[in-house]
Amino acid sequence: MRKIKFNITKAEEGAAFAVHVVPKSTKNEVIGKHGDGLKIRIIANSVAGVGNDMLLNFLSEKLNIDRKDVEIAAGQTSAEKMVIVVGLTPTEVEDRLFG
Repeated sequence: MRKIKFNITKAEEGAAFAVHVVPKSTKNEVIGKHGDGLKIRIIANSVAGVGNDMLLNFLSEKLNIDRKDVEIAAGQTSAEKMVIVVGLTPTEVEDRLFG
């Protein structure tokens, strides 16, 4: 898969990046870049509640990390979210998402 550059920064214990969530998709998938962040489609009908859980489960699976090591730091009820991944560097996150 090709490398898609997006703004991912080093956080205190891992990496942080912006996500634009598109609900009501036919499958969970990373679409590509959206501004400085990523566009991710999820099956859930909303971007909050069940949608947040689905997003975090999808990212933890895609990154091959425990669910507890990925969290939404901002944007709980918005399509625009800030995600923090604990225990991985920005390079590791990018490689696992697009490698």
